[in-house]
Order: sequence, then C-alpha cells, then structure tokens
Amino acid sequence: MIARTVYFYIALLALFIVVGMVMGAPFTLRLLVEAFALSLIALGLNIQWGYGGLFNFGVMGFIMVGGFAVSFVSVPVNMEFWNSDGPVMLLKAIAAAGIGAMLIMGANRLRRMGASPTWSRTAQVTAWIVAYIIYRSQIDPAARYIEAEAGYVGGLGLPVILGWAFGGLLGAAIAFMIGKIALGLRTDYLAIATIGISEIIRALIKNMDWLTRGTLTITPLPWPVPRPQEYQEWGADSTMSFIYARAGYLAIVVVIVLVALFLIQRAYGGPWGRMMRAIRDNHISAASMGKDIKARQLEIFVFGSVLISIGGAILISFVQIFDPSAFQPINHTFVIWVMVIVGGAGNNFGVLFGGLFIYTIWIISEPVSQAMFVNISNMSENFGWGAIPDIESRSLQMRVFVLGLVITLALRFAPNGLIPEVVHRDKE
Repeated sequence: MIARTVYFYIALLALFIVVGMVMGAPFTLRLLVEAFALSLIALGLNIQWGYGGLFNFGVMGFIMVGGFAVSFVSVPVNMEFWNSDGPVMLLKAIAAAGIGAMLIMGANRLRRMGASPTWSRTAQVTAWIVAYIIYRSQIDPAARYIEAEAGYVGGLGLPVILGWAFGGLLGAAIAFMIGKIALGLRTDYLAIATIGISEIIRALIKNMDWLTRGTLTITPLPWPVPRPQEYQEWGADSTMSFIYARAGYLAIVVVIVLVALFLIQRAYGGPWGRMMRAIRDNHISAASMGKDIKARQLEIFVFGSVLISIGGAILISFVQIFDPSAFQPINHTFVIWVMVIVGGAGNNFGVLFGGLFIYTIWIISEPVSQAMFVNISNMSENFGWGAIPDIESRSLQMRVFVLGLVITLALRFAPNGLIPEVVHRDKE
C-alpha cells in the first residue's frame, strides 16, 4: 500500500509539472492553493464519513460559515456603523435573544419540575413564539437602520489568520448545535437533514445584508501575505508579482494542511481512531462495550466541521470576495464528496490525493475541452459542416461530464478508492 501511495503521488506531481508547463506558473499556483484548501475540507469530511460514517451533505454550509467568519474578522472596520446608533440597537437585539433563550430553557425544565406533558409542550411552544416575537421586535429595526445608515456592520480589521481560526470556532459551535439535533438519525435521513441545514445557512447569510452584505458581496478580502498589487508597487512585473504572492499564500496553506494531516493521522492510528472505526463498523457492538455513541459521533462531527470551516475561510480569503450567491452545492458539496470517494474514504493520504487530483481534473477539463472543441470546429468548417456553437459554455459543462467519467472509472476499478483504507486484521 505504501508503494501504491508513492506511485500515485509521483504521478500527481508529474501532472502538476505538465499543467505548469502548459498553463504557466501563475495559473498552476492558483490551482494548487485552491486544491490544497479544498483538500483540507475533504479531510474534514473524511473525519466525519471515513472515520464515523456520518453522512454530512451540508458541506457547503460550513464553507460559507468559514467565509463569513474571515470576512467579518479581517475586513477593515466600518466607522460609519460604529459612529451611529447601530451598536446600541444590536446590543438590544442580543439582549432580546438572550431573554428568549432563557424563556425557552425555562419551558424545557417544566417537565422536570413536575408539570404534565401537555402543559410542558404548551409552554415550550409558547416560549418559542414569545422569544421569536421579542427578538424580531429588536432585530428588524436594527437591521433596517444599519442598512440605511452604514450599509453593513463591517469587519474588525484583525489579521487574516485570526479570521481562519474564528471560522473554525464558529463552525464548531454550529456543528455542535446541529449535532445535538440531527445526529442519531439513520444515514439517509441525516443526509437530508444536513442538506436542509446547509440551505438554511445559505439563506441566512445571503439575506442578512446588515451583517454579511448579502448579494452586494464583500471585497477585497485581505491576505496573510503580500498581494500581487503590493509586489507590483515594490517593482515586480505583472507575472512575477502573481508568482511571488501566490507562492507565499501556497506555503502557508500547505503548512496548515500538513499540520492537520499529521494530527489527524496520529489520532487515526491511536485508541481514539480505533474506537471511532469500531463505532462506524458496528455501533451496536460498540454501545454494548460501554461507548457513548451519540457523544462520540457529536465529537467527530464537530472536529470535521472545524476543518471544513477553516478550509472554507482559506478558500474565500484567496479569491478575495465573499459572495453568498456564488455558492452552489455541485461545487462546494458534490465535488468534495467525489474527492473523498475517489481518493479513498478512511485513508487520509488517499483523501489528500483525491482532493488534489479531482480539483486539478475539474479545473483543467474546461480549457482542454475548449481546445478540443475549437480544433473540431475548425475541421468541421473546413469540411463545410459549420462551426460548433457556444464553445465556451459547452466547455464549462464538460467539467461535469469529465468528473462523472472519473467517478465511474474509479468505482469500477477501485471501488474503495485509489488509495483505500488499510484494514489491519489479527491473525488467527
């Protein structure tokens, strides 16, 4: 298995060299940064699915959470907001939310205090309704005022790295709340639930203009390293400025991915990893051995969501724009699942390979298809059959076809992934 892994990574390196020779260094560096960021997201999903068997189909939601977190932390301070009545109005809304939360928690405790089931349920429903009314009575006027006076809240002007860390913390908090509600569902029901939750997150981020600017987008997001414009101010030409800037960004991302891979691999090979695989393979037997299945699944769901959110924050920082309307399930959930499945669920090195390989295929399939269509179109015109229409849109659609072909071939010849999980069995 080690030799197989080495061969695949050597082939991947050769692919990167070919892409660099054909497409140029700036394009290849951009591809590598995005591929490593998506590989970190795939590693997070592998923790959830490959280790714990949790079918999380809401990856896009956590990527958006990471993007919002880094934009909120790293974007410069909006003094128009802080010099207005917006902060006071938001504090009132937060206080209203706190009051509503206390009402709901109090209603949930009535059953323990001896209330009948009917009264307890009635109190819970009433508490939710009253809490909602109290919160909306404060947040609605605050949102209208902020949008009219300041546009949106703005950021905190802190370093980008802190924004990535905050993305992980925010993703962990949201994953904990989701896990307390949804975990324990059967695999297919959990997939449906996480899809719904992901769409809820997207709708909230897209429509909370006072906080996220919604479809107006937040740009440009800062980098943790000098950007190409700064290198150009220092005398570098256009091409070299992009090479220097993207190479610096890539170095940081590679270090983060390698550190995450090292920690995950250590955990995977230790008692914690063996426990998680035991729960994944047979949760009934694991429960009979005294393992708290729900707590362990919640733990692994949170850990995976942290990596997904950090990867999303890294990705959004790199593209320098946070646009909630640009997030699509096919790009930010389906492709991640393909990376895990084709690479090898349960094998961290396989998932890392899958992330780098699948994203490279996803990106280069468009220019390759376009070049192919152009040549075929020229030949068609020479024979008098006419040119191929809409070559650009057809080339873009070919990415889905090529990805589907890769999945089909991988599942046919390597159903457990190109670098599958290594299962150690005791000899009898």
